[in-house]
Amino acid sequence: MNSPPPRILAIIPARGGSRGIPRKNLRLLAGVPLVAHTILAARACPRVSGCLLTSEDPEIRSVGLEYGAETLDRPAELAGDLVSSQAVVRHALEYLAVEGRLPEYFALLQPTSPLRTGAHLTACIEQFFRSGAASAISVTEAAESPFKAFVEKKGELRPLFDCQTLHTPRQLLPRVYNQNGAIYLTRADAFLETDRFFIPPVMPFVMEAEASVDIDTDLDWRIAACLTSG
Repeated sequence: MNSPPPRILAIIPARGGSRGIPRKNLRLLAGVPLVAHTILAARACPRVSGCLLTSEDPEIRSVGLEYGAETLDRPAELAGDLVSSQAVVRHALEYLAVEGRLPEYFALLQPTSPLRTGAHLTACIEQFFRSGAASAISVTEAAESPFKAFVEKKGELRPLFDCQTLHTPRQLLPRVYNQNGAIYLTRADAFLETDRFFIPPVMPFVMEAEASVDIDTDLDWRIAACLTSG
């Protein structure tokens, strides 16, 4: 008899403060609060069995409930600019463990990636379980290769790698990817043991640049608004 598919919980961290765009998570994008785009993507994925929104902000939690997420009141000390995603996820998982509801797997979905859809999440999860990897991270191909980059030392430019790669045609260099912040997927117990999302072997889930907008600045917002206006 086939065993049931693993339970995957979507964890969405959404704090009230934002330096670049005030009250960013509540600002309307295509007529919907930014945080709601991610909740809707999670709910559209048949492999996700639950959606937990963690926030210190009552208004954000209210929006989360309106769009169908369970909410968790995050302590204020875990809502600062310098608080890591690891600390926020650990708090959520430990809360669930105390309640006897620790999921086998979780997907961290940041609300600053509103163009990631339920279809992206479904494809990532299915690819992950086929791969046998320990974790998955969504990425997009880097627009500029670091093999062509410089560092400055004592006022002098030096190649990040070596002089040869500076003059090597890009087509002959290895493909390089940036994490786009849209999806991090792994086992809950593995995360609690390592305190990392990058748990080898890591499966890359490659997403197109158009779906990889990570909203941090007003320019990012305008790009996302243009891409969702149609």
